[in-house]
Amino acid sequence: MQAFSGKTGEKVTYNEIAEKTGLSKSTLEAIGSRQDYNTTLATINSLCKFFECDVSDLLEYTKE
Repeated sequence: MQAFSGKTGEKVTYNEIAEKTGLSKSTLEAIGSRQDYNTTLATINSLCKFFECDVSDLLEYTKE
């Protein structure tokens, strides 16, 4: 699977994100594929730093 860098629009792989953030590839895959995955604020912070974005760029609240 791939993600897109918000700043540059280029494709990045889970492996690349894992290497640069210290997050495990399995964590990234779970976030990308499991709607009910419960992550930590530290993980969200790492992703925001990597993508140079705000939390609202990663998360969206929807009523159940």
